Amino acid sequence: MMHTKKTTDAEKKPAISYYTKQPAVCPFCKKEFPHEEMLSGSGRMIAGELTDELHRVFEPSARYGVIYPLIYAVGACPHCHAALLWSDFPAAPDQASVDAVLNDGDARKKAVSVIFPHYDLSRPRTLYDGAAMYYLALLTYEQVSRGYSPTIKKAIVSLRLAWLSMDVHGVCPNHNFDYIAQVFYRKALFFYQQSLIYEMDRTESITAISNFGPDIDKNYGYDGVIYLNGLLEFKYGQREDIRQRLTKLDECKRSIARIFGLGKSSKAKPGPLLEHSRHLYDSLAKELKEANIIEFDDDDE
Repeated sequence: MMHTKKTTDAEKKPAISYYTKQPAVCPFCKKEFPHEEMLSGSGRMIAGELTDELHRVFEPSARYGVIYPLIYAVGACPHCHAALLWSDFPAAPDQASVDAVLNDGDARKKAVSVIFPHYDLSRPRTLYDGAAMYYLALLTYEQVSRGYSPTIKKAIVSLRLAWLSMDVHGVCPNHNFDYIAQVFYRKALFFYQQSLIYEMDRTESITAISNFGPDIDKNYGYDGVIYLNGLLEFKYGQREDIRQRLTKLDECKRSIARIFGLGKSSKAKPGPLLEHSRHLYDSLAKELKEANIIEFDDDDE
């Protein structure tokens, strides 16, 4: 009698990630935990469009299905539930940051559990767990010193959280993750604005960080920060006070024109960022122009 080999789930699904031989060490509680990284190559990452938010969309493949490379850019400690971008793990935190992060552990875990109930840091990460890790990172950066340049990182993390929340919404509709995404978009707007303010008044440097993202495939630098500040204001800024909105949009339009040389023949900043900036500039100019026409019509009445 012939016996057929039973195929396990692990054998059915080709690997997307692996655990490194060297475990990660939490900068705060000093405990070790497995370091998971995404495998590359073999058609896992099929690059699709670049959205106006500078988010690289990856196409699903026949072999691996839909993957989410973003979720592997954060390390989250299963012991104290602190999380950071992996690039921040080698740095030794100051004692004040250590104390603040560890003292806030229970509150941080509880806050994340409200939005992502039953998230799990001990298994190979899923989209859901990865989104929870980013929220842990956002709350961890709230507690660390300015030496980490936390404000710009909170901006990047919040924007990625909005993207991941929309991904979760796509998989699990009717659970309000589309609403949660809007909350994180507005947080991202606030932190991008604060980052620029802190840079100008030298409260906190943002130019010291090595990668501005906002996604993991390309670094769009300081110019990308200027652009995203304008884009997020245009798409997600408040609309209750119209005059205040128009004032901010006009400021964003001037900043984008100054940074990217729009309206001139200069081609010093070619590429997708320039093209998206041109489109945003035109959108801002259109809204401002239409608002002025309506205001003049009201004055005539």
